[in-house]
Amino acid sequence: ANPDVQPAATDLRAIVLSPASNLVMMRCLPCEGGGNEACANCGKLGGDAVKLKNCTACRLVKYCGVDCQRAHRKKHKKACKQRVAELKDEQLYSQGLERPEGDFCPICTLPIPLPMYEHSVLNVCCMKRICHGCHLAAQKRGMIDCPFCRSPYPDNEADELAMIQARVRKKDPVAINILGQRYQRGGLGLQKDIRRAVKLWEEAAELGSVQALFCLGNAHHKGDGVQQDKAKAAQFWTKAALQGHVESRYSLGRIEGEKGNNDRAVRHFLISAKMGHEGSVETIKEAFKAGFATKEHYAEALKGYQDAVEETKSHDRDEAKAFLDNRK
Repeated sequence: ANPDVQPAATDLRAIVLSPASNLVMMRCLPCEGGGNEACANCGKLGGDAVKLKNCTACRLVKYCGVDCQRAHRKKHKKACKQRVAELKDEQLYSQGLERPEGDFCPICTLPIPLPMYEHSVLNVCCMKRICHGCHLAAQKRGMIDCPFCRSPYPDNEADELAMIQARVRKKDPVAINILGQRYQRGGLGLQKDIRRAVKLWEEAAELGSVQALFCLGNAHHKGDGVQQDKAKAAQFWTKAALQGHVESRYSLGRIEGEKGNNDRAVRHFLISAKMGHEGSVETIKEAFKAGFATKEHYAEALKGYQDAVEETKSHDRDEAKAFLDNRK
């Protein structure tokens, strides 16, 4: 079982995007008034005597005062909402295009291949994820302790839990998230307690854990430990995706595909594919076969994925892979 990542779906390739597409890109039109430098309601020009202020939601129009803004609200409401949605989309698809710091090995500083749990070791002493290449290289040099902080590895589950709890007491968001995952499944002498896991993820998310946001999204999507709320799940995944969390980005693509918003889904999958997510490439491939994505989309996803994978390679990692393959 994957100790650190709770996937949003059990089969990444078993996705068929709906043939319907609800994506309609509309542009906001200026409201009535004298233009950008005039009050949208009364037409009063801005100047030294009249200080115009933007609509704080859409920043599309300006007003000379609160009274004019209220009087103009009914006329402006539709355009305002439309522009706010556009601004959110601009942010959603332009941010989170690079993986977060925690996805990089702190020793070689290279991004860890996805899924990370298959290519790295999480050391509970310092909560640093070390890639297999650096881990094996340290062992070859005779280093039997943590290659990052030099602490001895725990000898048993009780010691491992004690190390995690020590980091939790120091308000380490990674440790709090990991403890939540342990409660989610049980283990290390802990009884399974999904509600407590959710509470820990909420705390970890407040302290900055992107992985905890993803776990909260999964919990709300499936109704584990909380009332099922797919809209709230999407909110958590969006927060994580904006910070570069690849699985969250992929999950957002799945949601859009289920809704029939194929254009939006493909845009998400393209981003996650370019960050090294193989399932996203396969999904776009299937979407292309079904006529919901173009040949250009698939070519772009495949090229981006290959480039991302290339960035994760190193001699030490190749040696580690060969060593682990031989052990199998």
